[in-house]
This record gives sequence, structure tokens and C-alpha cells, in this order.
Amino acid sequence: MAIKVMDLIYWRDVGKTGVVVTGLVIGLASLFQLSSVTMLSYLCISIMCLTFPLRLYYKLLELIRKNPEGVHPFQSYIGDDSSLTDEETVLVVEEVVLMIAFAVTEIKRLLFIDSIMDSIKFVVLLYVLTYVGITTNGLTLVIVGVICVFSLPLFYKRMQGRMKRISKAVSGLLRKIKNLFKLLYSKLRPSPATTPAPTPTPTPAPKHKQKSK
Repeated sequence: MAIKVMDLIYWRDVGKTGVVVTGLVIGLASLFQLSSVTMLSYLCISIMCLTFPLRLYYKLLELIRKNPEGVHPFQSYIGDDSSLTDEETVLVVEEVVLMIAFAVTEIKRLLFIDSIMDSIKFVVLLYVLTYVGITTNGLTLVIVGVICVFSLPLFYKRMQGRMKRISKAVSGLLRKIKNLFKLLYSKLRPSPATTPAPTPTPTPAPKHKQKSK
């Protein structure tokens, strides 16, 4: 499944990826006008409008003895066993439970200020999301996310060399600016006042007692 998803994201099969992306974008855009139940019903009806005539055509060929073996046109899809074994089911459930437990732990850690800096970042993110929610809705963000998933990895793969050169140039420029600021700071910083060394006080010579005659 992961290999198939990566093939779709990197457009290794242009026709299949084009169909998937177009279907996703059109389906999500249709949710602005229709409910999800209506969209699911229309999707199933559209698929059956294609599969039903083809199935009737193969049945007709079977009746007139042009298809004596009775080959089903969608046998590959029907015979594909997509059910999970007991071990796979346990692994999937464990992964889902671990992800939920990790999310709950992180949210509790952020809400109850386990780390001050992380909680401040979380507050800033929530504040930014309030403005995002005012200007747009969640469905628009999902559509933008789908477009980014199918465009940014391919763009990065094709422009990887140029982007590395640009990142090196930018990092070198930032390093030069940082060194310049350090040099200016060292020149403009007042030198610490030198305190004079304390002069040693002369110790008085010991007095000798005069001998009595």
C-alpha cells in the first residue's frame, strides 16, 4: 500500500495519478454544494452506470455462446481478497491505539504547561489558526493539502539540485551577516575599565627591645 501511494504521489503512472487527483479535487469541491451522503450516493451510482452495462454485455455474449467460459469482466476486483488476517488486525489496532495515546499525551503536556516554550508555541499556533478559520474553512484547507501532497514532492524531486544550491547560498549569506554583526558588536562594545592594582602596604620593621644596663 505504501509503495502504491508513493507511486501516485510521484506521478510514476501519469494516467492513474491524474484520475485520482482529479477525482479527489472534484469530489471535495462538490462538498461545498452537496452533503457527504449525497456525494457518496452519486459516486456509487456513477460507478454502477459504467459497470452495469459492461456486465450485461458480457452476459449477453455468454448467452449467444461468444463467451462460453463465462468470464466476469471484474473478476480481478471481486477475487481480490482485501480482508485482514488476525495478526494484521492486531497490528493495525495497536498502531491506532498508540497514535491516539501519543496524541492525548502530547495535548495534556501542552495544555498543562509541561514545557513553557512548547506551550507558548502551541498557543501561537492556535492563535494563527483562529485567523485561518475566519478567512477559510476546513474543506478548503483539505483541498489545498491534497494539491500540495501531489505537487510539492514532485517539484522538490525535479528541483532538488537547484534548491540545494539556493539553500547553500542563503546559509552562506546568513553566516556572513552573522559574522558582520559579531564584528560590529565587538568594535562597538565598550572595553571594561581596568581597575588599578592595589599597592602593597609596607610592613613596619619589628622593634628590638633595649637591653637594661
